Amino acid sequence: MVVRRLARRASAERMALELVASRHFDPGLEEIFRRGVQLARASTSMAWWAPRRTKAVQIRLRADGSSPLRYRIEGPVGSERLLSITPFGENVTVNRARPITDKPREHVVRAEFILRGKPTAPLREVPLAPDPLQPLIDAVSDLRAELGDLAEIRLDIQRAPKWALRARRLQLMADARRAERREAQRAARWVRQDAGGLEDSLTWQLQQLVTGNRGGGGRRLVMPPVPRRVDPAEALGKLADDDHLVRVQLLVMCASNTEGRAQARLAQIQAALDVFGGGSRWAMRGWRVGPWRLGADRWPSRRGFERRWRLGHCQPPRANWVRLDELTGLLKPPTVHCRLPLLAGDLPTFTHGNPDLLLQGIYRGPDGRRRLVATYAKETLFEVGVGKAGGGKTERALAQAIGWAHAGGGLMFVDPHRDSWPRALPFLAHDHLMQRIAFIDLNATGPAPQVSSWNPIGMHHGQAAHEVVEATADAYAAALGWDDASAPRALTILTAALAVLVAVNEAACAAGRPEDQATIFHVRALLTDPAFRAGALAAVEGRLDEETRSWWRTVFPTLPTDAYAVVLNPITRLAANPVTRAFLGQPAGVYNIRAAMDSQMIVWVCPGGNGPTDRLITALLARDLLRAVRARRDTADDRRVPFRAYFDELITLTGSAPETIAAMFEDFRKYKVHVHGMTQLLGRLPQAVRLSLLQNASCLASTAGSQSAIAPVTAEWGDNPSPDVVAALDRFQHYMSLTVQGRRIGPVRITGPHLDEVFADYARPRQAAALERSARTMAGAAPLDQRTARAADQLRRVGDFLTQHTPTTPPAVHLQKKGYQ
Repeated sequence: MVVRRLARRASAERMALELVASRHFDPGLEEIFRRGVQLARASTSMAWWAPRRTKAVQIRLRADGSSPLRYRIEGPVGSERLLSITPFGENVTVNRARPITDKPREHVVRAEFILRGKPTAPLREVPLAPDPLQPLIDAVSDLRAELGDLAEIRLDIQRAPKWALRARRLQLMADARRAERREAQRAARWVRQDAGGLEDSLTWQLQQLVTGNRGGGGRRLVMPPVPRRVDPAEALGKLADDDHLVRVQLLVMCASNTEGRAQARLAQIQAALDVFGGGSRWAMRGWRVGPWRLGADRWPSRRGFERRWRLGHCQPPRANWVRLDELTGLLKPPTVHCRLPLLAGDLPTFTHGNPDLLLQGIYRGPDGRRRLVATYAKETLFEVGVGKAGGGKTERALAQAIGWAHAGGGLMFVDPHRDSWPRALPFLAHDHLMQRIAFIDLNATGPAPQVSSWNPIGMHHGQAAHEVVEATADAYAAALGWDDASAPRALTILTAALAVLVAVNEAACAAGRPEDQATIFHVRALLTDPAFRAGALAAVEGRLDEETRSWWRTVFPTLPTDAYAVVLNPITRLAANPVTRAFLGQPAGVYNIRAAMDSQMIVWVCPGGNGPTDRLITALLARDLLRAVRARRDTADDRRVPFRAYFDELITLTGSAPETIAAMFEDFRKYKVHVHGMTQLLGRLPQAVRLSLLQNASCLASTAGSQSAIAPVTAEWGDNPSPDVVAALDRFQHYMSLTVQGRRIGPVRITGPHLDEVFADYARPRQAAALERSARTMAGAAPLDQRTARAADQLRRVGDFLTQHTPTTPPAVHLQKKGYQ
């Protein structure tokens, strides 16, 4: 009674530490051994009066749904400083842990494991790769927290007193001597029997008759074998030396609210412990009588088990002697060689209509169950999908975009090939979405093509003039490869011309006549038509800064006629295409990506292709998107609405605006705009884009493809999995690394979502035609011939406006140029 009261008092003075290993934790045998020595030393850090049963350190391996396997150390309070500093260095974080309180479960099973087999033989030496904890983690990998599943393994380590070790050795030596005596006696019996049988045989009698030795001397004298001297090293085995011997106690408890799951879990853990079996093995203590097992779950053992479990007492069986190197696999947290399952807490389960979640795919658990998994939308800043054509990149992006749209989010989907729009159409054809969807199609297909409108230099949306000039000039420069070194004069001419036209548009909007704004095609008239140029400069003289006016007054007249041909050539190509002329030639275009962001619109943009003219259009759109996003700095952070931009075929898009796309992956996070890019070959992207993608990607995914194409992605994962593994993936299979709650998850194998499966309940094929009409109406689409006629007549309208708003007093600046008056 006194010992028990003292033990309870000592058990109240215990501490707990939780060890969390990093992804690259890869300890050596010496580091693990040193940790074992620490644990053995820490077990004695108790008061002198504490009973022996309380002088132990406990390793708790717990699976409760919060992590694949929690690794805790519990021991005396005096050992906290010793155990807080581990030989594992920065690869393992040691946190002070709080006591764990479990809710009662309906079904609980208990078991105590003891060492069976030859008592002096060691356990099997399990290699560190794969991780020795892998069988235990596999045993709890299908644990379901929602069903109340719980599994916990407790290993108590105790330094045994010298007298106990000496007593155990004396017992083993006595057992060995008895065994030798029994063996000698058995051998003597067999010798006597053999000798007696020989003398009574016919052969022996005939030999005696022939030799004449009948009856001489009686029977042969038989010398029985002497018992062999017992070798202490052989008899004691691992107990022969005093170094690093400990006594251990292994307790296991499994619980669940579903009948049968706890028993099945215990059987899985028992099978996992068989991996450590060698000359001795872990076996469940107790007896089996038919279908019943008399062990820790039944009287009289249950009461003692629960007391040791609750108070942390260590009272191991006399056979549980081990050396520290036998426990190598249990003395450290899971390492880099351990394959951890994904739990619901690691990767959230996707639910339709939840704006906080972003669909990623389908995860198949170890038990075969499939669930839709997601990341948190606020943490998924940038995504990159790599893989061969038809591998499922676009399908996954479409599923993600459709899920985000139904949750109320705004997005922009840019697809140069237009395949994504008809695929997504039936799943977006809902009444509550139709008023938010705009479809801009520059392919102009069908017998009666319709085209939307956009004026890149229009001022009717209230943009800042210098931002519009900069965005348009930068888009041209990016698409044509201009910079200050290769084309300084072309950049200067274009910028000066755009400044004048933007000022004209400001004046038109201020006069309430946005339909009289100039377009990008009027750069040609400004540079080559003296009358138009004079009228424009006179009408906006007060809106231009002195430097711009000085340039037109002093520099422009000195330029040769062919100086601005390089500026006019791309504009001429745009004007030669009726679709691009109709799209860009409207004075007050409907397209306004800034307004679409703020109003959570769903904008589908399909450029005409990937030719030189199409690349210029794409560059203009990309640069305008960059300008619009950066303009959100005028809005408080808490009022910025999240917006997502999906870029299919990044190779095509970055070919026209590499620096623009790179800037998006670097800057958009600040303004709550997130970019998702898909590409077949990461190596074909410009270096600036590729570096920005890999540096800032919250999600990096790859489908199957050639090993050389996949190698840059797997290199980011440390070639785990290797390129040959990823290259062999089936269609719609992805390996991806994700970011959840600030931690990187994976790379993990995910099945890409298929629209017909995941969004089957959302399909409205009968309303697809209505959605197409509504989306074109929202984009302000009109017949192509009507748009073309309006674009051709716009120069006259702008000229009339300039005539009406030119001051009657002749301007102070007169421009003359060779060949023009």
